[in-house]
Amino acid sequence: MSKIGKQPIAIPEGVTVSIDGDLVVVKGPKGELKRQLTREIKVEVKDKEALVNIAKQTKRSAALWGLSRMLVFNMIEGVKNGFEKKLEIEGVGYKVALKGNDLILNLGFSHPVEFKAVPGVVFKVEKNIISISGIDKEIVGQTAANIRKIRKPEPYKGKGIHYLGEVIRRKAGKKAVKSGF
Repeated sequence: MSKIGKQPIAIPEGVTVSIDGDLVVVKGPKGELKRQLTREIKVEVKDKEALVNIAKQTKRSAALWGLSRMLVFNMIEGVKNGFEKKLEIEGVGYKVALKGNDLILNLGFSHPVEFKAVPGVVFKVEKNIISISGIDKEIVGQTAANIRKIRKPEPYKGKGIHYLGEVIRRKAGKKAVKSGF
């Protein structure tokens, strides 16, 4: 029995959830999201609540029950409030600029790196902080991870791109050895 899967999802004002077979469509003030769920999981809407249940009992359905509930919950949360991830750029000479909807990153390479905007994602740049926002949690998180992957933070000086508030484990550098002559 899934502790997460059996919890009902409250549908806030201004958000509508409609089910067409396996397709769940959520509309809200920020936009519309669609997701195809597996046939083993069914979603019902009753009295401003969405209930996720198992339609066909299998090993796989038990594993997907809680996941499906959280996917529907994140869709409702996304169209109501949206999601945001913040990345911080740290390093001497490292900069970021916004060119239209795309990011231009100067990260110590011999050339600037251009990162194309993904549909459904909006970038904002303030000094050395990049804000990535959108209504789909999966796309926002994957975009942030792809930007971070361009120049991961290194453990000696901490230079690179990291999530705001992320703690980077530091290593001690080489020690100067005193000569015995």
